Amino acid sequence: MVHSWIPNSSPKVRDELLRELGIKEVSELFNDVPPQLLLSRDLNVGFGRVLSEYEVRRLFTSLISKNRLGDVPSFIGGGVCQHYVPAAVKAIVSRSEFYTSYTPYQAEIAQGLLQAFFEYQSLMANLYGVKIVNASMYNGSTASAEAALMAVRVKRRRKILVSGSVHPEIVDVIRTWGFGAGLELVRVGLDWESGQTDLSDLRSKLSEEVAAVFIQTPNFFGVIESGVREVIDEAHRVNALSIVYSHPLALGLLEAPGNLGADVVVGDVQGLGVGLNFGGPSAGVLGINDDKELLRQFPGRLIGATRTPDGKDLGFAMILQTREQHIKREKATSNITTNAALEALAAAVYVSLLGAQGLRELGEAILGRTNYLLKRLKEVDSLDLLFPGGLHFREVGVRFRSADVESVVNSLAGKGLWIGPPLGKFYRELSDCSLMCVTELHTKDDIELLINSLRNVLGGGA
Repeated sequence: MVHSWIPNSSPKVRDELLRELGIKEVSELFNDVPPQLLLSRDLNVGFGRVLSEYEVRRLFTSLISKNRLGDVPSFIGGGVCQHYVPAAVKAIVSRSEFYTSYTPYQAEIAQGLLQAFFEYQSLMANLYGVKIVNASMYNGSTASAEAALMAVRVKRRRKILVSGSVHPEIVDVIRTWGFGAGLELVRVGLDWESGQTDLSDLRSKLSEEVAAVFIQTPNFFGVIESGVREVIDEAHRVNALSIVYSHPLALGLLEAPGNLGADVVVGDVQGLGVGLNFGGPSAGVLGINDDKELLRQFPGRLIGATRTPDGKDLGFAMILQTREQHIKREKATSNITTNAALEALAAAVYVSLLGAQGLRELGEAILGRTNYLLKRLKEVDSLDLLFPGGLHFREVGVRFRSADVESVVNSLAGKGLWIGPPLGKFYRELSDCSLMCVTELHTKDDIELLINSLRNVLGGGA
């Protein structure tokens, strides 16, 4: 069967290669392998159905690991979680045209790279429900800081209200970046019953001095914020901007923040074909709707498309580059000099592979696993769900009634299971709590293994 993406699937191409190599059959390339080790039939691993690439990997891992515990995907949450990176993504981003192209300084001669950025922008804009997304930031936290500083410049105000459910490390980055600009960061209370933003506390802190309100959904605890539209409306009531941080994988199921009226959207592509990478790198999403005032203060680079004078060909160019390395110098909106090009490309390839239906199915798979984990955790003695009434996606918080969090984490690690982070490092009130996550990588058996191990560690038996 000839495949358009695989040149050597064509009999004509294959025969030409064989002639060039001076052999008659492809099997001659493997004549150094003992015949008894070669499979003389079709490989049957489907058990009556076609397995996905990931399922085949898991199957072979289990077969070759019968004498030890197989590698169980990490249950560590906190914003960076373990997701599957398809082989196609790795293959494309490893091509020399992309892999060695650090950044297109002579931009217009790198048409392929510019087109890739343009596709990334278009895909992320569609996913987040906005009209404009730049050619990526360094990661989600720096995109958040850029969004806050952009709001300060546009509104000529210094105060930013940040929900107490936003990832604490994102808040730290915003605070650090905003120090030199005189930014005043005010935390909005967390509703400890629902795990969501305390809307009454938000209303009490809103004033004409506020430049923007920053909210995250699903938030740091994995809880989906049900009041996003109300937060946006409250911000607009005092003529402030609304900034909404969302993980793109959740947007396969949830309404896009731009469609809810958010002025600025931010996020991180980790999980969209971008692995853990030892904590980085990743790429940050930053987008706006068609607002000329915001566009003039938009950091980073924007790639546009146009047609040649004869109308036959598309051409790509940087249409916005408010960088200090270019014409803006000291008047630049940001000191970002490049972008996370390879990770942005990986995200574009990943979203293109899945498509809208694939993203929805992936979101449903993660949501289903999250609900199953919640159900099983409720049955474990000596622990409580942190926010039992919340609708969770991917991440779940738990409270240990009588065990030290660090000892539980370390005991599970000794069994090859990893949860975390302990929440005491972020919230003094949660010193007895930890976070854990599930993604499309986790099977029912993985979750059952975690539950049984938790029971053993907490003294409840298997």
